[in-house]
Amino acid sequence: MGHRSSSRAEFRLSDVALDCSRPRDARVEREQALAIVDLLESNTFTPIGHDGGPYRLKIETVDGRLALHVSDASGTHVVSHYLSLTPFRRLLKDYVRICESYYDAIRQPGPERLQAIDMGRRGVHNEAAELLRERLSAKISVDKNTARRLFTLIYALLARHVDHGMYLVEQPT
Repeated sequence: MGHRSSSRAEFRLSDVALDCSRPRDARVEREQALAIVDLLESNTFTPIGHDGGPYRLKIETVDGRLALHVSDASGTHVVSHYLSLTPFRRLLKDYVRICESYYDAIRQPGPERLQAIDMGRRGVHNEAAELLRERLSAKISVDKNTARRLFTLIYALLARHVDHGMYLVEQPT
């Protein structure tokens, strides 16, 4: 465990919170908790034009858009960034389907199917992470692994379990 010089600004997240007002499946809750632990353990998070953190991040949905609110360690507002969910819909739907396939496959013998599903899941996750990095780039710079974990949190925020099937809360009717 390395220590940083106190004079060097830290461009990382030290706290992440999600608006968790919607009921969700225990599997989604577990994925969210693991993503937060992984994210806080290792991340690169740089609000453009800010002198350094560490930072706190709150993720919520506002008027059908994703809202990322960033503050510094003392709680002073740094930036809010609002993203349309439209570019993410296909990836989120694909991710939900892959997750359901994965959970179904866990109950069946044979690692081959799990490996194929996991490769597909990783592919969608990487594509979504790149899209998220691109969409955030005007206000916030993140590395690939940070973007992957943030996408998992976005999935956890938007997905909930109904009648044994996952669906996105914000899905158009």
